[in-house]
Amino acid sequence: MPRYHPISVLPEIDCVQSDLRELRWTDDAVVADFIIPGDEHHALRVLFTNQVIIRILDEMPLNTESESTPKEGLVPHHFAYRVEEATFETTQSQTWKFTQHPATHYRFVTGWTCLDVLSAKEPTFQVVKRRPISTFD
Repeated sequence: MPRYHPISVLPEIDCVQSDLRELRWTDDAVVADFIIPGDEHHALRVLFTNQVIIRILDEMPLNTESESTPKEGLVPHHFAYRVEEATFETTQSQTWKFTQHPATHYRFVTGWTCLDVLSAKEPTFQVVKRRPISTFD
């Protein structure tokens, strides 16, 4: 049974009104910027500085994902969680999880785009100025 453990993040974000604004993956970090509802000038940055496995999906398939039992610990409109025994975590490479032990599953929920991250390090959170999203020629 998936167990959700809410993570306290400041500023508190109403996940229903937020969305993933930008995701960048470099050789040494994964950076995810989320919309802070009501603040057009800043974003909430979630940063992982180690090897990770990620999954990005819409909120609808996440809610309809086949789990054996109800989800324990979900808080209405909450944004960030540490999750145990969810399908995303249990179906990943055992070798990767062994070499990255202890790997923890983090889930960031918005009203549109959700982000799952499997990581051996905790994420850091910071409020940053919004910048124009890069485009490619």
